[in-house]
Amino acid sequence: MEEATTRQRIAAVLRERAATPSGLAREFDTTPATAVSHVQHLARSLAEADEQLLVAPPECEDCGFDRFDDPANLPSRCPECKSEAVDDPAFRIE
Repeated sequence: MEEATTRQRIAAVLRERAATPSGLAREFDTTPATAVSHVQHLARSLAEADEQLLVAPPECEDCGFDRFDDPANLPSRCPECKSEAVDDPAFRIE
């Protein structure tokens, strides 16, 4: 039997529970940016299936701002208060 690809294993995790790019990066020994890339590709693949990618956007820990232009992105700081204390987005497949 063939081994599942990293993307397939990420999809399996996201079907079970929500995960952040940082969490996925630790679990799959990659970078958060690469994890986001895998998730973005999965989102395009899911468009043809009976599933969808749900995204909880990043949120600033200082002011609560959560209206980022791209909710699947990894912002380095908050555009509202300029704080660098921004939580990662969270992904889930349903």
